[in-house]
Amino acid sequence: MNNLTRWQRPDLSAWPTFGKLFGLRNELERLFDVPFSELAQGSNLLSIWNPAIDVYEDKDNVTVKAELPGMKKEEIEVSLHDGALVISGERKSEEKFENAETYRAERFVGRFHRTVTLPSSVKGDQVKAQYKDGILTITLPKAEEAKPKQIEVNIA
Repeated sequence: MNNLTRWQRPDLSAWPTFGKLFGLRNELERLFDVPFSELAQGSNLLSIWNPAIDVYEDKDNVTVKAELPGMKKEEIEVSLHDGALVISGERKSEEKFENAETYRAERFVGRFHRTVTLPSSVKGDQVKAQYKDGILTITLPKAEEAKPKQIEVNIA
């Protein structure tokens, strides 16, 4: 009598080394999820940088925070297009060390472009942006139709 058993992926999460491998696999999969047109915009993949962002939603607002350390507010552009928030700009190199040998250069410079699809419709004419201590905070008030509604239940 033959018993067929369907193959199942072994549970390797108990072994810490395999957890690191899964993390690497996830990063590689994320890399291939990026459209190739975005990769082609920069001549070098490592020269492309995107500031880290957080998106929060409560009953009245959608809030987006972006880390843009070392930038001036004049170098940052914020716009709203068809339900998407666009944050772009350019961080310029601060100084050149012409007669020095570079040992390490980890800070990104150059243009960036982030597009955030908003989770709900917003009032575009009431959007506010504030830039303080390298953090750009954008507050987008929700449109009335996007706000949660309390419905009273009557007992008959």
